[in-house]
This record gives sequence, C-alpha cells and structure tokens, in this order.
Amino acid sequence: MVAHNDVVHESQDAPVPLGPDSLTWKIFGSLYFAPSGLFLGMVQNMHPGLGAGVQYHSEIKDEFYQRVFRSAYPIVGVVFDGPRARQTAREIVDYHRTIKGIDERGRRYHALDPGTFYWAHAVFFVQTLRSGELFMGGLTPAQREQLWREQYQWYEMYGMSMRVVPKSWAEFQVYWNDMCENVLEATPAAWEIYRLAESVPVPPFPVLDLLPKPLWERMVRPLGARFYQFLTAGLCDPAIRRTMGFTWTVRDQFWFDRWCALFTTMNRVTPDEIRYFFPRIRAGRRRERGLRPATLPPPEAPELLWPAAEHRADPKHYCPVHADHGSTAATKFRQLTGF
Repeated sequence: MVAHNDVVHESQDAPVPLGPDSLTWKIFGSLYFAPSGLFLGMVQNMHPGLGAGVQYHSEIKDEFYQRVFRSAYPIVGVVFDGPRARQTAREIVDYHRTIKGIDERGRRYHALDPGTFYWAHAVFFVQTLRSGELFMGGLTPAQREQLWREQYQWYEMYGMSMRVVPKSWAEFQVYWNDMCENVLEATPAAWEIYRLAESVPVPPFPVLDLLPKPLWERMVRPLGARFYQFLTAGLCDPAIRRTMGFTWTVRDQFWFDRWCALFTTMNRVTPDEIRYFFPRIRAGRRRERGLRPATLPPPEAPELLWPAAEHRADPKHYCPVHADHGSTAATKFRQLTGF
C-alpha cells in the first residue's frame, strides 16, 4: 500500500486497487486519453528489451485494431476492476512469460525482466500525466505527486519486484530523464508502431462501413496519420525527439498548444458516459455507483477481437474463455458492454 506522502516504502500488505477517488480514474482511459496512444506504443518500444519482444513476438501489423482494442480490456482492468484487479494484473504477467530471446545485437531480453516490465508501466504513467496536463485542463504540482503515488499503488497489483521502482516523485523524474537520455533507442519496433498510422485499414466499425476505400486511402488515413504523428512528437521529451530524429519548431509548438486547448475545452463539456465509453471502464464506474452487480465479471473482449483461431491457445495472447453458456441474454449483454 502507498504511504500518503511523497516517498513510498515497500509493504508486505496485500496491494489495494485504485478506486473512484483516485485521479488516475479520472484520466486513464478517458476519451481524451486516446490522442496519446501512439506516444505510448512508440516510447514503450524504444526500450531495447521491450522493443525486441514486440519485434520478434507480436503480430500487430496483421491485426492492428483487434490487438489494440483486445489488449485494452485487461490493461484498463488493472485500474478499474476493483476487487478483481489483482487477478487481472497477474493474468497480464502470465501473458509475458514466454516472450524472451536474443535480439539482433546479441542482447538477451525477457518481457518479465523487472526493468523492462516496469518501463512499460512507467510510460503508461507518463501518458496519464501528460494527458491530464495537456488535454484535460492541467495538473497542479500536488496532483502530479498524487498521480505518481497512485502509479506506485497501481504497479503493486502485478506482484512484480518493486526494487526497480523509484521511491519518490523526484526520484522518478531522475529515472525518466536518464532513460530518455541514455537508454532508449530508435528500435525497429518503435518505428513500426509510429508508422502503423500510415497503413492501417478502414476500421471495422459499422459507422464506417460505407466509407469508400479510395477515400480512406487517399485522404482520411494520410491526414489522420500526419495529425496523430504530430501529436506524438509534441508529447515527446526533447531527448526522445532527438533519438527518433523528429524535428520540432516554434510553429509546431504553437499549433500543438492550440490543439491542447481545444481538447481541454472539449473535455469540459463531454458527458461522462461518452468520455468513459470503453466497456471495462464503464463497468467499473457503474459498479462503484451501485448500478452494476459487484458479482458480475468484468466485460471481456468480444470474439471479433480475439486472435486468429490458430493463435488462441498461445499463452502470450489474451483470449477470453466464456464459461457462461447458460447465462441469460441480458447477462451476456452486460458482460460485453459494461452496462
């Protein structure tokens, strides 16, 4: 459990999940968290060990939307699953046990190396921090420290070694700067994630079914990719931009600031049911308000997001196993949608 000051100490107590009183619940996974998604994927994969794991073990190019939306279910569950959050976190750890090997430079990597696993979480935290600062109205110094304490509490859910985790907000800032300056690389996986926006197919959503493919390929996707990559460069530390070879001008910063102001305004007027639309997040929020039975399992990814049939038994993939064949139609609906 996290001590209520700016320094934390490891505890033998069972970890306590975050709840609706946390600042993380207000930022992580909201609609205005989404513009930072490419930043998350790219920066996580700039870590040599993590990037190697993705380069040699991921099929994200072949199932972009399925992988992104499927993975989001357990990831947000560690924050929003309440009493079940620890179980969700341990399931995520289990998905990573077989991801290991030797990269092209002869370096060993393992997804469960403590420093590698924590880096993935550290980027989630910084993503949350910057989304709150830039897209949701800003954060006070006290709120930044609060978010840091909460990310420590959040990481405890995984049951991983806390030895590598900075023990204060000030220590985390030193850790982050050192990683950006001295550890991160422009890995093939980082570039692959960054460039995915340039090649993704038409999203398989009913609202876009009538979108002509030529219109998507010649206008919608190119403009969307440029915009998303621009936002990603704007979210990056100067050291990350240098490593990736991004240019960033005064004019770029001016327009980035304008977009941040627009997102902040939109965030203020967006209803919660839209802002927190993702089923697993919506389910957690409704459970805490007494609007969803606490005994009902959290929503899982629907079958259309599952891995291809030949990969569903692979332990590195999250693939829900439905043992609720006797459930009523109403119960199944609630499990899928969060209502």
